Amino acid sequence: MKNKRPLILISNDDGYAAKGINSLIEYVRGFGDIIVCAPESARSGFSCAFSSELPLRLSLKREEEHLQVWACNGTPVDCVKIAISQLCDRLPSIIISGINHGDNASVNTHYSGTMGVAREGCMKGIPSVAFSLCNYSADADFSATKRMIKIITGRVMEDGLPKNVCLNVNFPDCKTFMGTKVCRMCNGIWENELVKEHHPRGYDYYWMVGKFRDTEPDATDTDEWALANGHVAITPTTIDITDYQAVETIKGWGL
Repeated sequence: MKNKRPLILISNDDGYAAKGINSLIEYVRGFGDIIVCAPESARSGFSCAFSSELPLRLSLKREEEHLQVWACNGTPVDCVKIAISQLCDRLPSIIISGINHGDNASVNTHYSGTMGVAREGCMKGIPSVAFSLCNYSADADFSATKRMIKIITGRVMEDGLPKNVCLNVNFPDCKTFMGTKVCRMCNGIWENELVKEHHPRGYDYYWMVGKFRDTEPDATDTDEWALANGHVAITPTTIDITDYQAVETIKGWGL
């Protein structure tokens, strides 16, 4: 890509062939040159994991004017690292992750490979945004997200983001949205996470399943409330996870 237009790096955790990432590509094609580097297959739940012992491979899957699509055998974070090191001829103006099939609100943020992409970009000083839709179907309809994705992408490319902050954007599964809500991450927990089964050959095995429970259902300033009420939830997410109030408390221990 010789053109010095803005460079957009896109990745996800559902794989390069997922409908979500291919919808995202089409939505932001007018904003600059695009390099996609995404896992060769689904890597959901990988968070910020990277490969320390697995050799990484790249495969060019698609090339068009102002667009390259690469698949990598590694994690979402691997994809960001190898793309910046090997595929980008200049630092990306923005890193965009998604569109994820399924929400990444509340504590899902910590497990999410979609957010792992945004966090990795943020740690590299690149404005980064993760987009997710509350629909796990492989054939989910992402069309309602197009307008807001273009608005947010354009605004972040123009204004940037504060240092050490990336955006976690979750869309409710609606044809139209009630609006947007800039909100905090909800507190919640996963319950009954494992189902035990017995194999006919004589050993036990376990399925990771579970059900999410909002532990503050009456709060109206959270991402879970926003999604439940038809709003696009925009959560500024910081890389610095220090609890500064606790710092002062623990200083008082006199250790």
